[in-house]
Amino acid sequence: MDDLSAISEELAELDGQISDILRALANGFQKLDKIKDANRQSRQLEELTDKMRECKRLIKEFDREIKGLEGRNDAETGRMLNEKKQSMIKELNSYVALKKRYTTNLENKRVDLFDGPSEGIGEDNGLLASSMTNQQLMDNGNQMMDETDQAIERSKKTVQDTVNVGTDTAAALKAQTEQMSRIVNELDSIHFSIKKASQLVKEIGRQVATDRCIMALLVLIVIGVIAIIIVKIVHPNNKDIRDIPGLAPPAPTRKLLWDIHEDRW
Repeated sequence: MDDLSAISEELAELDGQISDILRALANGFQKLDKIKDANRQSRQLEELTDKMRECKRLIKEFDREIKGLEGRNDAETGRMLNEKKQSMIKELNSYVALKKRYTTNLENKRVDLFDGPSEGIGEDNGLLASSMTNQQLMDNGNQMMDETDQAIERSKKTVQDTVNVGTDTAAALKAQTEQMSRIVNELDSIHFSIKKASQLVKEIGRQVATDRCIMALLVLIVIGVIAIIIVKIVHPNNKDIRDIPGLAPPAPTRKLLWDIHEDRW
């Protein structure tokens, strides 16, 4: 677990949970061997089945976490993680096989094909065999065979129903797994789109702020130029104000020739 902690805390936590469940399954099947009552065995098998379902779910999460870390791990680490996953699956499959064997034995006890009918009929035969004719014995034997055939058919039907339920459950689990994979992929795509949109909005905001600063500076320059022009027009002889490049200075006052002559006179 220390090695897994160095790789990922999530992997280490999943490994601990899976190990606890596998240890509980081992202890549960050991206790099952000591239980003789059929009802208690059935309840114990149901509890073990729930633990196996939980273990299977955790192993799938462990596998998804391994796939998520493939780009960051080297080949040796990836091989070690895959071997650990395969070891978990192999151990879980061994408990699944044990559960099937115990379930079959339990069904055989419940059906009780031969013990139930033969005990009652054996007692009747022991008491009445001397008084029964050959035809009655044949009829009684045929009846026992019919009951046995019916019990076998019921057992076959139970097994077939169990197989059908298992097949449907496996198909449903596969469909749900594929659906979850599609949802995860869509969420990744949405997250990537949101991230790109956020970056684009930030860039647009920076461009808008820059454009506003430039516009404000241009407006101030234009206002300053207009103010200088107005002051020049109102006070043309003010030497404190420099001439604006490209703007002609005001024309000096000219006196006409006849005004000069009049002054002389």
